[in-house]
Amino acid sequence: MKVGGQFGLNWLRPALKFPRKLHTDLDKGDSLVKYTLSGEGAGSIFTIDQTTGDIHALRSLDREEKPYYTLRAQAVDIDTNAPLEPESEFVIKVQDINDNEPKFLEGPYVASVPEMSPVGTYVTQVTATDADDPTYGNSARVVYSILHGQPYFSVDPKTGVIKTALPNMDREVKEEYQVLIQAKDMGGQLGGLAGTTIVNITLSDVNDNPPRFSKSFFHLRVPESSAVGSAIGRIKAHDLDIGRNAEVEYTIVPGDGGAMFDITTNEHNQEGIIILKRPLDYESKKAYTFKVEASNAHMDPRFQSFGAFKDTATVKINVLDVDEPPVFNKPSYVMDVYEDTPAGTIIGAVTAQDLDASSSPVRYSIDWRSDLDSYFDIDPVEGTISTNDLLDRENIAQHNVSVVATKLNSPVLTSRVAVTVHVLDINEFPPELASPYETFVCENARLGQVIQTFGAKDKDVPSAGQQFSFRTPKEDMKNKNFTIRDFGNNTAGIVTKRVGFRRRLQEIYFLPVVIEDNGYPPKSSTGTLTIRVCGCESDGSVLSCSAEAIFLPVGLSTGALIAILLCIVILLGIVVLYVSLRRQKKKETLMSSKEDIRDNVIHYDDEGGGEEDTHAFDMGTLRNPKVVKENLYRRDVKPEMKRSPKPPVSQDSADIRDFIHQRLVEHDLDNSAPPYDSLATYAYEGEGSVAESLSSIESVTVDPEEDYDYLSDWGPRFKTLAGIFGEQSETQSDSTNTENTHG
Repeated sequence: MKVGGQFGLNWLRPALKFPRKLHTDLDKGDSLVKYTLSGEGAGSIFTIDQTTGDIHALRSLDREEKPYYTLRAQAVDIDTNAPLEPESEFVIKVQDINDNEPKFLEGPYVASVPEMSPVGTYVTQVTATDADDPTYGNSARVVYSILHGQPYFSVDPKTGVIKTALPNMDREVKEEYQVLIQAKDMGGQLGGLAGTTIVNITLSDVNDNPPRFSKSFFHLRVPESSAVGSAIGRIKAHDLDIGRNAEVEYTIVPGDGGAMFDITTNEHNQEGIIILKRPLDYESKKAYTFKVEASNAHMDPRFQSFGAFKDTATVKINVLDVDEPPVFNKPSYVMDVYEDTPAGTIIGAVTAQDLDASSSPVRYSIDWRSDLDSYFDIDPVEGTISTNDLLDRENIAQHNVSVVATKLNSPVLTSRVAVTVHVLDINEFPPELASPYETFVCENARLGQVIQTFGAKDKDVPSAGQQFSFRTPKEDMKNKNFTIRDFGNNTAGIVTKRVGFRRRLQEIYFLPVVIEDNGYPPKSSTGTLTIRVCGCESDGSVLSCSAEAIFLPVGLSTGALIAILLCIVILLGIVVLYVSLRRQKKKETLMSSKEDIRDNVIHYDDEGGGEEDTHAFDMGTLRNPKVVKENLYRRDVKPEMKRSPKPPVSQDSADIRDFIHQRLVEHDLDNSAPPYDSLATYAYEGEGSVAESLSSIESVTVDPEEDYDYLSDWGPRFKTLAGIFGEQSETQSDSTNTENTHG
């Protein structure tokens, strides 16, 4: 089956006026063949005449909506609907016409370009889209042109690239431009469709303008009381640029005001702020004149050929006179005074003056709140400060006083200054040697050699700032061996005055040194340095400082010397042990005597010797009767030898008297007792006692009228005894007088 003699048909957009025709060779024109149509748009967009095979479009077609349709056609028997031929497929392609104008899908456009750009500088690119078929005719070929925006910009007709068309466009003259761009299809030919868009172009700023002062002379008035660091005036240089390119730097040209003033830039409004660097004084200078230079902080080298990018203006500052308070010549005062300084002593002075033209006199006073206890006083005219009472450093070591200066003709104008008074400690302790120095001098020492460096210390506080001086005492100035050299830094040295020191002649030298401090009042003391003579190597290292080392045999090692000393110690130990054993043996022989049959009685009954008696009573004599000394008296018989009067040291005790009497009777009746009755030891004191016998046995034989006053002369040990016998003597005297009276 043939479709219009072809298998493909081209359809235009409008409805078909001349339909396409389907035909089969089996159709003889006898109306026995029927044509059917199926596929995309069959029945809705396309229809077929069943008898003739003509195909019709039911509505207009849009290529941009659907560019082609696929359909199937078949010839069947009109009666039985049996297919006469196989089904045939064909495509209906919609042919394009120029029915769509170009469109700018991204418009409107916004772009920027630096001012002063050269011709042809790229700005931006615009693009228009045409929905027509670009492969069929010129319906989709677009050409660009500028409708509005000349002569500043141009557009490439094919690419749509917009460029600058004029040189040196100045942002300060005109900043924004609006350009109208047209895109036309059909290659721009007559009858083509067109679309437009707007491009907003802004000229961006470049640093092409220098700062400029609005006037060349600025006049400022500033009070002399203005504080240092305060802003005293503002000036401004204008820059037509914006942003970073409009930042201005201000500098003061070296000259009259460079030392007194400074200038900085306000980052918000680019003003120049003049700042006071030093105090103003109307009386010394009434006006200042200087120049200020304004320049761009960020230069663009492309425009340096335009000239200097800076401007200069003159600033004059007139200083206004202000009535000011007195001014002290120091910001603060520090004074020192020793404790216990007498009241009324001047310790320092303060000075203030009126710097105004009137030069008013100044009066001084102490703020009572800073000196509540009135320790100090001040002369109102001279400003001298004196003590008003004794100061005690241990109580208050530092006083902080506030002094007020007042103008005589304007009492409301006052100024204050701080005065610190340090109470110094009186020098109480003399200096002394810093340590017990161990000094030696070599036998081969040179003349003038410093053999020892020493220092001093002082118990006074504070130790900081103390100065010590060292010297040889006057009585030791003729010392031919050593002298003292003061180094001036709180140290001194021992210096040799001769050569040839010998240990055999003198081993130790004593060198006195006088140390004096710088305290108030000065204190000094004399210390003694001990100098030992030593044997040394040639380089000064010590070999030996012992005098005995000179006589030791040469060649003995240290080990040999130790062995010799150890042997000597062992021999001495043996000798001591032998002597001890011999003495012990003698004691045992004496104690084992067969005749010692009354040992217990002797130890129990004998009275010990006096305080100083260590040999008056020989125990061995009692134990061995054969060794009785000839000069010993019989102890059972009262000696007939006259003795010096002895004081009755025993008290009149009935118990002791009865006990002695009983023991005497027993021994008198005992015929077997030896002639030296041990009970006699109660009546005699051992030899060597100053007080002689203190026994009460012989007290009965003493003259009752004996004077005991001599006991008071024996010392404090016999004070109590003298008191006892003194009372007894008085009592006996009274009794005797009474008896005589009664008689």
